[in-house]
Amino acid sequence: MNRNILIVDDHPLVRDALRSVLEGSLSDVIYSEAGDFNTALDFVSKSDFDLILLDLKLPGVEGLSALISLRTHTPTTPIVVVSHIEDNETVQSALRCGASGFIPKSTSREVISQAIQLVLSGGVFVPQQLIDYGATETNDDAFTLTKRQSAVLEYVLLGYSNKQIAHELQISEWTVKSHVAAIFRVLKVRNRVEAVLAAKQLGIMTPNSEAIT
Repeated sequence: MNRNILIVDDHPLVRDALRSVLEGSLSDVIYSEAGDFNTALDFVSKSDFDLILLDLKLPGVEGLSALISLRTHTPTTPIVVVSHIEDNETVQSALRCGASGFIPKSTSREVISQAIQLVLSGGVFVPQQLIDYGATETNDDAFTLTKRQSAVLEYVLLGYSNKQIAHELQISEWTVKSHVAAIFRVLKVRNRVEAVLAAKQLGIMTPNSEAIT
C-alpha cells in the first residue's frame, strides 16, 4: 500500500534529506513537498496524507501556529514536527497541540526512520532528551496534568480506548494519542496498566472526581 507523505520545510536540503530517509526506510512512498505554509495548506485541501513532516519555522507563520492550523484542516492525519528547536518546552507544547511526534533535526537517520515508522503504526515519538528530562524531574510540577490531560486520564482509568475517548471529548484520535503519551511521561510509565497504578499511588486529582483510590 502506498504511503502518501507531505514534507513541509523551507530548506531544499532538509526536504532532500527527509525524502532520502523515507525512500531508504519505506517502500511504495508517494511524497509531496512544500516550501511554505500556504503551499502545505493547498496540498492538504486537495489530498489525503498518511503523514505530514512539518518544520516549525516557515515563512509567514510563527511558532506552533502552522501545526495548529494544519491540525484543524486535517484532524486525522498524524503530524510530526521536524525542527532544529530542541528545548523541552517547545517539544511539550507541540505534543500538547496535537503533534504525533517531535524529531530534532540533529537526530540520526536511523532514529528518524524508526520515529516515522512508529508514528505510521499509530504511535507517538518522543525525543530522548525529553524522556531524560522527565526522568530527572523531581519537583511537584512533574506530576501536573493539564485540564485536557486530566479528562483523558479519567477515561483511561475507566478502560476507554483512544477511539472511545476521542468520541467522548470530541477530539481527534491522534490528539488523544498525544495526550496519552504526555500522561505517560508525567507519570513516568510505559503503558496504561502502569498509568492506573501510578495514578492511584500518587492520588492524582482530576476535574470531575476526587483523588483516585
